[in-house]
Amino acid sequence: QLSGGQRQRVAIARALVTDPLVVIADEPTANLDAATGHQIIELMRSLNRSQSVTFVFSTHDPRLLDAVDRLVRISDGRIVDAKEAAA
Repeated sequence: QLSGGQRQRVAIARALVTDPLVVIADEPTANLDAATGHQIIELMRSLNRSQSVTFVFSTHDPRLLDAVDRLVRISDGRIVDAKEAAA
C-alpha cells in the first residue's frame, strides 16, 4: 500500500527506466511534497539537458511552470498562448 506520492514516484521511475526520448506525464509533481517535487523538476531538467529527453506534461504546479524552457498553453483544444521561457 503506497501513498499517492509514492505511487507518483514509482510511475516516474517506470517511465524513465527504458531511457525514452519523450516522456508524457499528467501532473508529474502532483501528490509530492515540496522537496520531492523540486527533485523531480531538477531530474527532468537534467535529463533534458544531458540526454535530450523531451518532457511533455500537463500541470498546475507553478514551480514546474517556472522551471520549463518552453510553455505551450491549450484551451478548448487550441493553442492560445505559446511562450519561450527565459533561459
